[in-house]
Amino acid sequence: MIKERLAKLRALMEREGLDAYLILTQDFHGSEYVGEYFKCRKFMSGFTGSAGSLLVMKDMAGLWTDGRYFLQAEKELADTSITLFKMQEEGVPKLSDFLADKLPDGGKLGFDGRAFNYKAAQNFLKVFEKKEKKISFVYDKDLVGEIWEDRPALSAEPTMLLDLFCTGKSRKDKISDIRRAMAEKKADYFVLSSLDDIAWLLNIRGADVNCNPVVLSYLAMTEESLILFINEKVLSDSVREALSLDGVTFAPYNAVYDYVKQIPEGKSLYVDDKKTNYAIMMNRAEGVKLLTGDNFTLLPKCIKNETEVNNEREVHIRDGVAVTKLIYWLKKNVGKIPMTELSVAEKFEELRSVQKHYMGPSFEPIVGYGEHGAIIHYSATKESNVILEPKGFVLMDTGGQYLEGTTDITRTVALGELTREEQEAFTLVLRGNLNLAAAKFKTGICGANLDYLARFPMWEQGLDYNHGTGHGVGCFLNVHEGPVSFHWRIREEERTTYTELAEGMVISDEPGLYFEGKFGIRTENLIVCKKAEKTEYGQFLTFETLTMVPIDLDAVLVENLSERERKLLNTYHKKVYETLSPYLEAEEVEWLREATREV
Repeated sequence: MIKERLAKLRALMEREGLDAYLILTQDFHGSEYVGEYFKCRKFMSGFTGSAGSLLVMKDMAGLWTDGRYFLQAEKELADTSITLFKMQEEGVPKLSDFLADKLPDGGKLGFDGRAFNYKAAQNFLKVFEKKEKKISFVYDKDLVGEIWEDRPALSAEPTMLLDLFCTGKSRKDKISDIRRAMAEKKADYFVLSSLDDIAWLLNIRGADVNCNPVVLSYLAMTEESLILFINEKVLSDSVREALSLDGVTFAPYNAVYDYVKQIPEGKSLYVDDKKTNYAIMMNRAEGVKLLTGDNFTLLPKCIKNETEVNNEREVHIRDGVAVTKLIYWLKKNVGKIPMTELSVAEKFEELRSVQKHYMGPSFEPIVGYGEHGAIIHYSATKESNVILEPKGFVLMDTGGQYLEGTTDITRTVALGELTREEQEAFTLVLRGNLNLAAAKFKTGICGANLDYLARFPMWEQGLDYNHGTGHGVGCFLNVHEGPVSFHWRIREEERTTYTELAEGMVISDEPGLYFEGKFGIRTENLIVCKKAEKTEYGQFLTFETLTMVPIDLDAVLVENLSERERKLLNTYHKKVYETLSPYLEAEEVEWLREATREV
């Protein structure tokens, strides 16, 4: 079926005179996760991961993806004729370099310009120029749409308003803050495309992207006006009235392209060119002055206010109760009742669903038993689903959306007897998690500076993991939220966007180890950055761990922990027990007391 689709695409490419056609993962808003309508890359390749780019040429097709998905992609691309390009591996060319080498001088590269961000497109052109290749873009061709006969419709789920007890700040005040930022940058117009930024700014939420409570929309602001480009069918009378009272007017979803065309020459337009699609940018008049940078909403959204941080503490107690109950159930019943990867994921949902203000999962659950745990973003299917046995590890990476916050937690649980190798690896990962969470540092530090704290136990042994150590997390928003992260690798194109850590940022702490064909381990907590003391040397910062779930002591080699690491683990477990025990049944409390014992 994939080969047939590729053949149809190549026929359309020949019709349009294209040498290559590029299909990205993004929607029209640069989103990491996308609605069903936008899953063109999945439709054309069969690869289901959340990151990857498909290039189709006359004589080849290739898919570029990162280390989280190497094993998954190898399986899903089998028998499709599509070659896997493992990004950042030695000898693997960047997609832009590959195109520059393979396309003829004067060649044409086609793509849907609504699903390709402007910055990335400009970077491609720079690479082509360095290679002295004149390659033109054809960006107004949605060729996949011509092939995809039963393509799902654009989502149009109802929009809801968030109250101040959730947000801690009114939309009116947020809008005023953004207008002040526009004035400082001398921006006459500000066009906002990223869905989570729009949802944050207007204190609205929706369900147009699975697990991400966002609304398909664009937004444009001036000093006097604010236009929300949206399918108005998703707005109830009460939502429309509330937004209107704060100066919001409405226009059809696709009218943003005509709006940009009408910006007068001589005026300045501010956009985040990493989050704004190529088609929008190409619709502006030549005389419009372009200003680019991070969205004005980006840092205010990332730095949670006091209300949001307090809410996150609360939802992590509720979520911790659900996950702890799950681990207790797992330990008690494995090998005694039927239990599979899919049924464990269903049990997670059952236990979370009874928690106050639970709105759904924050991402598709990852439950990988045995060798499936080594597939970093594994998602069980009916075909891959296996039975859990009372031996080895199960890796469980799940999260919840609550009205007041978002959770993301990974626990690797011993289901029975472990090998020495499994215990040693688990303890290395635990050490990395504890040491990063205990960091104390001065203002001015960014995540790249601290990543070593999590990796050094593994690096000492010549081991590593092929993903970041941590990502920002939204507040009843996207589970992956920029711009903050923990990762040692500083890419040249991202140097200006590395973000200093600040009080209120919520970040994941998730080192891991993965052994193909054997097992995988990851231990993940969410932490929030907070102020420590201020001295003559400056302001110091530290982290508070939000996640309240025990770490499986059955897998720990205590003798491999330093005295400091034992103290950190014992302190964390004491807090977990004191926090969760009031919400558990008597037998669960007794189990938790043993599960959080001092070591």
